[in-house]
Amino acid sequence: MNDDRYGSDVLAGDWRAQGRRQIPTVPATRELVVELAESGFCGAVVGVDKVTVELEDRGGNRRTFPLGHGFLIDGEAVNLVAPTRAPGRQPARRTASGSFAAPEARARVARASRIYVEGRHDAELVERVWGDDLRVEGVVVEYLGGIDDLDGIVRTAQPDAKRRIGVLVDHLVAGSKESRIAETVRRGPYGEHVLVVGHPYIDVWQAVKPERLGLRAWPTVPRDIPWKHGICEALGWPHETQADIANAWKRILGQVRSFADLEPQLLGRVEQLIDFVTVGGED
Repeated sequence: MNDDRYGSDVLAGDWRAQGRRQIPTVPATRELVVELAESGFCGAVVGVDKVTVELEDRGGNRRTFPLGHGFLIDGEAVNLVAPTRAPGRQPARRTASGSFAAPEARARVARASRIYVEGRHDAELVERVWGDDLRVEGVVVEYLGGIDDLDGIVRTAQPDAKRRIGVLVDHLVAGSKESRIAETVRRGPYGEHVLVVGHPYIDVWQAVKPERLGLRAWPTVPRDIPWKHGICEALGWPHETQADIANAWKRILGQVRSFADLEPQLLGRVEQLIDFVTVGGED
C-alpha cells in the first residue's frame, strides 16, 4: 500500500480555474428556448447549422445568430453549440444571408418587381450576401447611380400591386436630401407600391463591420474631403484615381463572407425590401 505522506500536488491540473464558474455547453436542439443576453430576444430553436442558430419568438418572428456564448437558459449563461448529428445525415446548407438554402433550388423567372440601390458598390454587396436568395425569389437588383431623380424614375415605371419597387438609400437620416426625396416618393401617386428604406451610413462601405478590416471604427473624414478618398487616405491606401477607389472597395468586399460581416442597420433594411417586393407570391 502506497502511503503519500504529503498528499496530492497542489499545482497539478488547472489551478487557475479553481473557483471560477464554468459556463455549461448546451446543444441547440430543436424547440429549446433560449434568450440573447445582450438584446433580450427570446425564442425557440427552429434551425441550426455548424455556425448559426435560428430562433423563433412567440410572435412568429425569426432571427439568426452565431452559435457560442451570449445565450441564456432560465436566466443562466450557456455556450450554445451545434448538436451532434447522426452519421450520414447532411446538415442543411445556409446561404450567405443566413437563410436555409432550398434543396436543388434553381433561379426562377425574374419578377416584375425590382429593388434599386444607389450605386454599383451597393449592388455588389447585396449580391454577395443575398444573391442566392434573390435568384430563388426572382428579384432583380439594379443600381441607380444616385437617387436625385428617383421620383421621376418611379413615375415612369408606374409600379402597382404586382410590380413593386423597393429602394435602398445611403445616409437616410432626418433632414438629409435623401430623406426629402424619399418623402416626395411616398406622397406621390405610386407611393403605396414603393418602399424607400436606408441605412444611416454616409456610404455602404461603412455597413461592413470595421473589425473585418482590423479597425476599431471607420475613420472620421472632414466634410470638405470626398468620403471614399478620405477613408483610403486615412487607411494608407492609394486614393488618387478612380481605379484606386475601385481596388479599395474590392479589398473591403473581399472581407465579407456572410451576413455576420455586416452591420444590422443594413441587414434589416435589405430583408425588409425583399419581403416587400415578394409579397403576393408568383407574378
